[in-house]
Amino acid sequence: MLGDVAHYSRLGKIVIDVPADDHDRELAFWEAATGRPMARFDQHPEYHGAALHGQDIWLLIQRLDEGPGRVHVDIHTDDLAAEVSRLERLGAQRVQQATCPWEVMRDPAGLPFCVIPEPRGALNDDNARRWD
Repeated sequence: MLGDVAHYSRLGKIVIDVPADDHDRELAFWEAATGRPMARFDQHPEYHGAALHGQDIWLLIQRLDEGPGRVHVDIHTDDLAAEVSRLERLGAQRVQQATCPWEVMRDPAGLPFCVIPEPRGALNDDNARRWD
């Protein structure tokens, strides 16, 4: 596409958003269902997660302060602005920039997802899709 910036992106995480009252039960369920212990993230204690066995994707359980339970995906990219622009051209809309350097968006059906920056060099032809 004319005017695009070459960059990489990939589906990086499946995130299960859970109301606080259901969090511990949901976390225990998904640890047992996947056979993977899910560590708490120090910088973001509302998240527990683990890489899925044999996969290049993570499963996260996010404790919500408010709102209904749901599932969303995270797209990882080495160029946040270029990937957000590409997704907007496909019909996505920005919802808000989170307190961390990622973008919350909605797909054309109105479902939320996040676009997460990765350091340059972390994504390549072996683990992600190159967009020219």
